[in-house]
Formats: sequence, structure tokens, C-alpha cells
Amino acid sequence: MSDDRDRYDADDDELGAPPEPSEPFEPDPGRPFEASAPPPRWLTETPQRGEEAEAESEPTPAPERVERAAPKRPQPRHESISMDTDTFMAIPAPSPRTTFEPPEPEEERKGGLGLSTAFFSIATAMSRIAGLVREIVAASYFGITGPMSAFTIAFQIPNLVRSLFADAAIQAAFVPVFLERLEQGDRREAFRLASQMIFFVTLILGALTAAFVLLAPVLIPVFAPGFEGELLDLTVTLSQILFPILILLGMTGMVVGVLNSYDRFAAFAVSPFFWNVAIVAVLVALAPTFSPEDEIYAYAIGVLVGTAIQLAIPAWDLRHTPFRIDWRFDWRPSPEVKRVLLLMLPVTISLGLINFNLVVNSFFGTLVSDQAPAAIDKAFRIYMLPQGVFSVAIATVVFPTLARFAAREQYADLTATMANGMRQILLMLIPATAAILVLSEPMVRLVYERGEFDAAQTEVVAEALFWFAFSLPFNGLFLLLTRTFFSLQRPWVPTWIAGANLAITALVSLALYSPFGVGGIVAATAVATAASVAAQAWILRRDLAGIEGGALLASAIKVSLAAALLAGVSYLVWLGLDDALGDGLAAQIASLGLALGAGAAAYLAAVLALRVPEAEQVLRLVRRAV
Repeated sequence: MSDDRDRYDADDDELGAPPEPSEPFEPDPGRPFEASAPPPRWLTETPQRGEEAEAESEPTPAPERVERAAPKRPQPRHESISMDTDTFMAIPAPSPRTTFEPPEPEEERKGGLGLSTAFFSIATAMSRIAGLVREIVAASYFGITGPMSAFTIAFQIPNLVRSLFADAAIQAAFVPVFLERLEQGDRREAFRLASQMIFFVTLILGALTAAFVLLAPVLIPVFAPGFEGELLDLTVTLSQILFPILILLGMTGMVVGVLNSYDRFAAFAVSPFFWNVAIVAVLVALAPTFSPEDEIYAYAIGVLVGTAIQLAIPAWDLRHTPFRIDWRFDWRPSPEVKRVLLLMLPVTISLGLINFNLVVNSFFGTLVSDQAPAAIDKAFRIYMLPQGVFSVAIATVVFPTLARFAAREQYADLTATMANGMRQILLMLIPATAAILVLSEPMVRLVYERGEFDAAQTEVVAEALFWFAFSLPFNGLFLLLTRTFFSLQRPWVPTWIAGANLAITALVSLALYSPFGVGGIVAATAVATAASVAAQAWILRRDLAGIEGGALLASAIKVSLAAALLAGVSYLVWLGLDDALGDGLAAQIASLGLALGAGAAAYLAAVLALRVPEAEQVLRLVRRAV
């Protein structure tokens, strides 16, 4: 059809330009206005995108090739329509159904994603460092003693329920539906959906909180079978104090979901920093007011205060979006709310099963020793520093973009964005794994060993951190691939995979906790995560007609070679400096910092020499930012 139109346009050019009018046109109000009938629709209308694609993809049913003559151009019929000038001028001009949005250039879109990811990574790094400071302060007060293990269990239970019903589960189910409404230009329905979800989430989580506070004495022994007596009672009381954070985290999840839908990540990125700062401030301020055996309550109160601040910061940022809450509450959920809740069911199960792994670790940890749950948790905090800075940042920033591509059915762009994110995660997390494997003990010593935290506790935590390192790149990929399924509104796939993940974790932990202790429990997590990533990649490769696996494998091999160089350089530099400088705090900072710096320089030189494309992307991003 386009060739025919081009030929007709060329015929028009041969006729020459129309003659200039001899005098300007002056309408006569008393004279009937004669207008020509509109030309045929095929000359004036452009097919919609879906119709065009359908027409191009539909094969011609003819069994054999038949030569056809070019169609003759139909001549439009001109009919006189009697209409006075006043009537003609009263006809309103047509208005578009939705506002025009110019297409976003590809380079600009990638650059925007890169800058958002960079900012989110920097903000997350600040919050993770603040989190390490919080852990350092807490370790100096409590070490990995019984009260700290009680706090760990008490905090993990509301955190598990949060993963089931609160922030992450809500965002994964809500954002794709909310963005779909915005893409359709129906802001009123989108805002009504968000408002109703906020009300329902608050009510449901409030009821769950009240139920758990009442049932805590019955439930806590299930999660801590090795605890008894005063330690068990302390765990029950701490869980009752901490459980109200569930309501605050649910509201935070909804607010952050709206912000992310408008590509606003700053408030969400910085709020965990202030969460950590508030906890430290409250702990330091209130601990002296308690007796030494009850100081752990100051830590719990600090978590409550910090979580309230974590909600207030993104809620304040909502003013910078078009969203306005609809205060009309209807007990009957709208069809869109029902749709989100139905999507939440598999998302809730999936994320809950993923986060239940930590509870499984603590469960078997209580069977190893009183120190084991806290030791695993302390190692997990260091492990989450590179995890949060890189993989969580990439998955969080890319998720709304993946959801938009899925809503527009632009699956090639979705695949390219996901695959690039996977390679970026490996670029960052494989070297982090190498560094932890060779320097886990000096890392733990520098971060924790002071006050109540002694050298024997350092060895236990370092062992857990060593085995956590193996799951680092796999867990990063797992987060991104899970978000990809959520963006496609196919949450049941990662749900079944997460169920298998939990089963593998439990079985391997059961087999390894007795002979290998803490190391065997954490190694089970690495085995289960690697198997889950393999299953996710296989399914997405089948459903999306590829995930650029060749480029991913090539990048992984080059990055692994460079990471091996990083490990060797880092360990040799640390070994020489540690012997020369001693074990003072300043000496530890210098030896570990210079070792990691030298390893990072060697790694950067290696990936650039090996021409890893993702490393060059990072350099271009840095140049743009500077």
C-alpha cells in the first residue's frame, strides 16, 4: 500500500503546483457554503499500530504466485453539500482522545536508565554503609550473644510477613497494573486503584498485626525450636514490639510503587539511610536508660522510629507527582483492585518463599548454637552491601521499564533491557564474590570485632560470609529475572521456582548443618539459588525466543578471568600490609582498603583490556555524569 501511495504522490507532482488565487477569499454570510465530501478513509487514515502489525504478519493465503496489475487510483467523488458559513464555523474541531507524547529516543532512554541506576546505586551504597555502621554499633553492645539472636528471630518474623503482604509483594503486583492504566491515559482510574489499595493494605496489615501480637507466645517457639526459658520469653516480647512495623512497611510499599511508576527513585533510595541513622541515634540515646540485660529493647524501639521515618520520606515526595489520593473509600473492591490482589497471591507466595530462606537458616542455626542465628545474620549484612548497591538497584530501576515494555508488547526491547541488566549485575557481583572469598576474615574483623564481639565470634561470622559469597552473583540474577516475570504479569512461574528453591535449601541444610555447622547451612542457600536461576533462564529463553545467552556467557567468562586477577592482587597486597602494619583499627582500614583498591584497579584494567562492553557502558555513564 505504501508503494502505491508513493506512486500517486509522484503523479501529483507531475501536475505542477496549484495556481495562486487572484484575490483573497472573503466568505459571504448570505451565500451557501459548498464543501466537498471528504476523501475516502484509506487516503486520510493511518492504520493503528496493532492493525499494521497484523496486516504485515498475516500471510497471503494464495497457493501459488499470481502477478497482479497495480491498482488504479480511485477518483474521489465530489458532492455539493449546502451549508451556510455560520453553521460550518460552529462545527467543533476534533480533539485527540489522549495527549500526545513524543517517542523517547533510544539513547536518551538508556541514558536515563543508567543515570537512575547510578544514583540509586550511590544512595543504596550510602544506606548500606549506614547499615554497617548500625551493625557495628549493635555488635559493640550485644556481640552475637543470646539477646542478639533473640532480636534476630524477632525481627525476621515481621520481616517475613512484610515480604508476604507488604512492600515488595505489593509493588510487584501493583506497578504493572497501575502503569497499564497510565499508559491507556486513564489517570482517574489509576489514582482510584492506588487509593483503594492503600486503604485495603492498611486495614489488612493492621488486622494481621493485632492477631500476631496476641498469638506470639504460641508462634515464636515454632521459629526458634532451640530457644527456651528467658531467651524464649525475650524473643516473644521483642517480636510483639517489632511487629507493628508491618503496617508502616505496607504503606511504604504502596507509596514507593506510585513513585517508581513515575520514575521517581530518589526518596526511596535515600530513606533507608535515614532509617539506619535513626536506629543508631535511638539506640545510643536510650540504651543507658535500660539495665544492661534489657538494652536490647532500645534497639527494638529504634527500629520502630526508623521505620516511621522511612515511610515519611517517600510520602513527602508524592507531592512531586500528579497522583492525588481519592479519600472516598468503598468496602467493595473495584475490578482493578481485585486484579492486583489476584496478582499478589502468587507474588506473595514467591517472595515469601524467597525470604523464608533466612528463616530456614535461623531455624537450623538454633540447632547448631545460640550464636549461629546472629552469626548468619551478621554475615548476611556484609553480603547485602554489594547485593544492595548493584543488583537491587538495577532490578528496582529497570522494573518499571520492563513493565512498560510488557504493557506495550515490545518484547524485543524488554529482552534487550533484561539481558543488559543481567550482564551489568555479573560485571559488579563476580568481582565482589572474588574479594569476599579471599578477604572474608579481615572484612568481618574490621566491621565487627570490638566490644562484646571477640576473635572467636569473628571466625564464625567469617565462615558464614565465605559461603554466602558463592550465592552473590546468582542471587543478583535471581532478583532481576523474578522482576521480569512480574513485569510480564506471570507471577506463578517464579512462585513455583521459589517453592523449589525453599525445598532445596531445607533439604541441603538438613544434610549439612550437623557435620559442617554454619557453613553447611549457608552453602545450602548458594546451591538453591543457582538452581533457581538456571530454571528461570531456561523458561525465559523459551518464552522470549532468547535472552542473549551467548553474550551473557562471553561476558561472564571475561569478567571471571578479571575477577581472578582481582582476588590474587587483593590477597597479596593485604597479606603484605597486614604483616607490616599490625592489627590496630587504622592499620586494618589501611591494609584492607589498599588491598581492595589495588584489586579494583587490576580488575578495571583487565575488563577494559578484554573489551567487556558493559565496562565501557559504565565508563560512558561516568563521563556523562561528570
